[in-house]
Amino acid sequence: MTQLNACLHNQTVVVIGGSSGIGAAVARAAAEREARVVAVSRRQPAVDHDANIRHEAADVTDQASLRQLFERIGPFDHLVITAGPSVSAKPLADSDLQHAQQAFDVKFWGTLRAIQIALPYLSARGSITLTSGLLSRKFVAGQFIKTTLNAALEALGKQLAKELAPRRVNVISPGVTDTEAYAGMDETQRAAMFARTAAALPVGRVGSPQDLAAAFILAMENDFISGTVIDVDGGGLL
Repeated sequence: MTQLNACLHNQTVVVIGGSSGIGAAVARAAAEREARVVAVSRRQPAVDHDANIRHEAADVTDQASLRQLFERIGPFDHLVITAGPSVSAKPLADSDLQHAQQAFDVKFWGTLRAIQIALPYLSARGSITLTSGLLSRKFVAGQFIKTTLNAALEALGKQLAKELAPRRVNVISPGVTDTEAYAGMDETQRAAMFARTAAALPVGRVGSPQDLAAAFILAMENDFISGTVIDVDGGGLL
């Protein structure tokens, strides 16, 4: 294994969506492995106490914003994209398709914009890790936006793994994970939903951001993994 991919020590990791939830856990995990981390979000967050984490603001729906971001960052080794919109479950008949288009503009087209603009700065043997979700292959009524959006990202990851080689491209597919994504729910309802989900999973619990971060670290460090969708869902697809 090459020194570049043997560990993250002294490598630069860019995490788009790195100020909260899974992205923040990835940023912290990479910093703990002595990477230089750039955590990117739409708004400049509070300063992180970790000296290895630098915060930047950029909007994945804005090409100029992304160009300025990567010009500021310069050469780097790994790109992680966890940013995504909040999507409500609704049947097609009751859905405003403009909302679906907006969701795709953030998570799918935003991912493509970020990758395209980042490529001139990304190491020739670096990695890109995207984020989908178990609804890409678990079909639930009312979730056509998340299903098609995540399935598109998984196909994109495999296609780009061929096109961008020897750079590696992988996709992490989370199951239900206890993050700020559920902060809008009443606390009692949220706890009840997590309990129901945990009872139905083989592992008997929902995921934590740290569970997901471990998979992103694996995808960055293991240089024999490419074109793969890594399911981190507690057995949710079984």
